[in-house]
Amino acid sequence: MSGKLYGLGLGPGDPDLITLKAHKILQGVPVIAWPAPDTGPSFARAIAAPHLPGGQVEIPIVMPMRTERFPAREVYDKASVEISAHLDAGRDVAVLCEGDPFFYGSFMYLYERLALGYDTEVVPGVSSMMAAASAAGRPLAARNDVLSVVPGPLSDEELTNRINAADALAIIKIGRHFNRLRALIEKLNLLPQAIYTERVSLGSERLMPLAEVPENTAPYFSMILIYKGGEDWIHALPGSKA
Repeated sequence: MSGKLYGLGLGPGDPDLITLKAHKILQGVPVIAWPAPDTGPSFARAIAAPHLPGGQVEIPIVMPMRTERFPAREVYDKASVEISAHLDAGRDVAVLCEGDPFFYGSFMYLYERLALGYDTEVVPGVSSMMAAASAAGRPLAARNDVLSVVPGPLSDEELTNRINAADALAIIKIGRHFNRLRALIEKLNLLPQAIYTERVSLGSERLMPLAEVPENTAPYFSMILIYKGGEDWIHALPGSKA
C-alpha cells in the first residue's frame, strides 16, 4: 500500500501559527520534504523545526534563489521522483510549505505531478496576507468591498488597472520593485491609505505607513496593504487612532 502525500501549510513564520492538524502530521510522518535555497537555510523548515520529533528522513528541494529563470521543471521532476520512491515504499511524506500550499505556494507543482497517483491531502495554513492585516490592526475588506491580490512584478499599466478596480489590495512579491511600486501608489494619490509590512509574525517584523519607509528596496517577505473602501480603517496601525 502506498504512503500518503501531505502538503502542509505552516503559516507566515511564527511556529505558533501552524494548525493543530499540521502539528499532528509533523509529529507522526516519517519523511519530510521542504523547499530550500541553494544558499542559506530553508524558511519552511525553520518554521517546522520546533515541532519536529527528530529521526525523520528529510528531502531538501533545492531551488536557486536568483532573478533569472531557473530550470524549475527539472527541480520539481527530480523531487517528485524522490518523493515517489518513499510513497511507493509505503512511507507517508509531508511537504512543508510556508504560508498556504495553494496560495502562491510551490507545493502546487508537486501536487500536479503526484496527486493523481497517490492519496494526497492539502492542509491549509495561515497566509501572510491574513497575518499582515492582523499585525497592522486593519481589516482587509468588509461588506461588498472587492479585495485583490496583486503581484508587484506586473507592469505599471496592469497595476494601475488592478488598483483602480479594487476597494482593497494586497501587493505581494515586492522586492526590487519597491521603489517603482511606491512611486506608482503616490501617483495614484493612495500613499496615505497604504501600509508597508515586512517579515510579519517574526522577531524582525516591521509595520509602518508606506510613506515613511526609507528604503528603495524591500525583502521578499514584504507586502503593501491598501484600503480604499468605505470603512474608516486608513490610520488603524497599532498605537494610532482609527
